Amino acid sequence: MLKDFFSISWNSMKKRKLRSWLTLLGIFIGIAAVVSLISLGDGLRTAITGQFNSLSADTLIVQNAETGFGPPGSTAIKKLNEHDLKLIEDVNGVIMTIPKLLRMVKLDFNKASSFSYVTNLPEEKEKMDFIYENMNIETESGRLLTGTDKGKVLLGNDIANSETYGKKIKVGNKITLQGKEFEVVGILAKSSSFQTNLVILMLDRDMKDLLDIPKDEIDFIIVRAESKDKVETISENIKRVLRKDRNEKLGEEDFTVQTPLQALGAINTILNIINIVVIGIAAISLLIGGIGIANTMYTSVLERKKEIGTMKAIGAKNADILKIFVIESGLFGLIGGITGAGFGLLLSYIVSTIANNYFGETILAFNISWTLLIGAILFSFLIGILAGLIPSYRASKLKPVDALRG
Repeated sequence: MLKDFFSISWNSMKKRKLRSWLTLLGIFIGIAAVVSLISLGDGLRTAITGQFNSLSADTLIVQNAETGFGPPGSTAIKKLNEHDLKLIEDVNGVIMTIPKLLRMVKLDFNKASSFSYVTNLPEEKEKMDFIYENMNIETESGRLLTGTDKGKVLLGNDIANSETYGKKIKVGNKITLQGKEFEVVGILAKSSSFQTNLVILMLDRDMKDLLDIPKDEIDFIIVRAESKDKVETISENIKRVLRKDRNEKLGEEDFTVQTPLQALGAINTILNIINIVVIGIAAISLLIGGIGIANTMYTSVLERKKEIGTMKAIGAKNADILKIFVIESGLFGLIGGITGAGFGLLLSYIVSTIANNYFGETILAFNISWTLLIGAILFSFLIGILAGLIPSYRASKLKPVDALRG
């Protein structure tokens, strides 16, 4: 019997092809928007998470309050200094501190110029090895810097392979930074971290000499804790020490102490808010689609009064009529959901592929979330059923005589 109900509903939809497709369009757009945008959001979340996976769980970053958006320490009015570094080193549980600089420089090569970020490498072997390991730094060609490599640099993969200079920069080439010549000793391997792909690495003393940076000026400090289980405690102790030294009250600090997990948590919060906004926008499309289904079902009831009357005259019950029309409205939602989910998935794949090819790295990871797909399809099916309930109920309550009269 149920199979017959589906057959009747399906045949009715096929008879009204144009109207059926227009009805499906509202659901199709809403579901496609939900699936594609949430998939892209999840892909962005995955890619960003990959950026933070390169940071150890036992690592903290200390920097002064920023005045705008930019790399750590680059927009701070007041820089950290050696005094701050000494205070942090004396905090119980801190086993290593690495002062870091991050600045913009002009790079000249092959009669072409561009601007790139440069950061320093500590000259102590233990600290240098920690940076290499912490940032997953490996070379595609050449070698890594050592503490004696004065006048030499490592180049991020995207810089070395940039089309800006007319040809690729290779190991052994000389480049000019801020008017001073440096030898390239290594090209970094392609990384999942875009920061690593777009950075120039040089020894601390070379960077300070090149940019005339005061000896005790620091953009941010990398702090290694003795245990990842004590990171939060050590973070609070650093805050307490710096507040006391600067005579600042709790909540009025002009510095931040951040763990990778805290940074990732903040980004996840932002992405969750974006997803909520996206779902809200898509819900409007689904509402319009639901209204379209309801309108189509009302029209269908008016057009099929005689058919309803005939079915009732030969013994069809009110429940049978109700099932036929509810199934039909549900099919609108189901078909719209399936096609919309498929198109949304395809759209997210195309956008992620284009973005990743354009930037040459994984900016948007493409993942298939079966939970999202199945949930979206079931939701659209439910929307279809709900939208068709009232018209279906009215159809089931028609009296045979009135229905046959038309």
